[in-house]
Amino acid sequence: MGKISYKKLKGSQNLRQRLVLSLLSSTPVHIEDIHAEETWPGLRPHEVSFIRLLEKVCDDCSVEINDTGTKLKFKPGIVMGGRNLVHECSLSRAIGYYLEPLIVLGLFAKKPLNITLKGITNDSKDPSVDTFRSTTLPMLKHFGVPSEGLDLEILSRGSAPQGGGEVLLSVPVVQSLTAVTWTDEGMVKRIRGITFSTRVAVQFENTMVYAARGIFNPFLPDVHIFTDHRQGAQAGKSPGYGISLVAETTSGCCISTDTAVSYSRQEETAELEDEEKKELMSPEDVGVQMATVLLGEIEQGGVVDSTHQGLLFLLCALCPQDVSKVRVGKLSPYGIETLRNIKDFLGVTFVIKPDPSTGTVILKCVGSGFRNLSRRIS
Repeated sequence: MGKISYKKLKGSQNLRQRLVLSLLSSTPVHIEDIHAEETWPGLRPHEVSFIRLLEKVCDDCSVEINDTGTKLKFKPGIVMGGRNLVHECSLSRAIGYYLEPLIVLGLFAKKPLNITLKGITNDSKDPSVDTFRSTTLPMLKHFGVPSEGLDLEILSRGSAPQGGGEVLLSVPVVQSLTAVTWTDEGMVKRIRGITFSTRVAVQFENTMVYAARGIFNPFLPDVHIFTDHRQGAQAGKSPGYGISLVAETTSGCCISTDTAVSYSRQEETAELEDEEKKELMSPEDVGVQMATVLLGEIEQGGVVDSTHQGLLFLLCALCPQDVSKVRVGKLSPYGIETLRNIKDFLGVTFVIKPDPSTGTVILKCVGSGFRNLSRRIS
């Protein structure tokens, strides 16, 4: 066997994405200086948990981590997928942190992916499981992913800090994606949403719904926000509440935003140990704030919201060798990092052209011609 040549990278930035691209492009990576400058250097619990998850869905991966956790050698294997897999996610990040990479890898696995993830379903850092169900999965259909076998079921909810939530993700395999021309964001025709609450009074949800509707109704009559109040084992281990909102447009775009309110995790409160538990945002303020944030996302324009830019660019880059053209609002920092990583690993460069008349940005690229070679041909 010849000597393995590793692609050298530095820092902890976008570790998830780098490992996903390493798997898809079969490029071994050697990452140094992971959180090296911080008080506690090395890989964080959620990053280690993510690496363990990759080992579960792949075959023949090789992972080497040094004693301090600041260096990682990752040799990719074959994405296998598989049924009845279970993964206990780290409680330092929500399940949303693990879902986006899993969805991309699942599409190009050998067998359909069917996995139960346990942990925190809703928090303020990562997209909620509701957003994945209402916005992320429908977005894949634009790229020719069949809706059959593509599903996310919320079995129980879990708020920070202790989680206790459980979701079941199913992803079908595809031979290849379809290039898109997706530049018409359309006009907002309706707003849908869902509030949730765990281990708090059901009135919290009604207050959030009422507050959000108060912002939307002057613009749009078709606003419907469902409530999902969980009790007992389905409510996880910690009290919390939150809301996820989606604006659906006439051209089939979904623009979403979400948040959740709960007590902080241990590491976030380490410096504030002696102080009283900080006061949580009231349900009314949560409803008003998220409704306002959604209006801001709509105003920016584009066919996806800022959270989904990275995934949109990655799917375009994985398309056949055909031109994909998409429109987004202002480029998010995550979107910009994704463009750099795509160029690094897949060699795909996007042509970026601002559209001054709408304040949006149009991106074009020729896909890398990525095909799922491990999928069984029936």
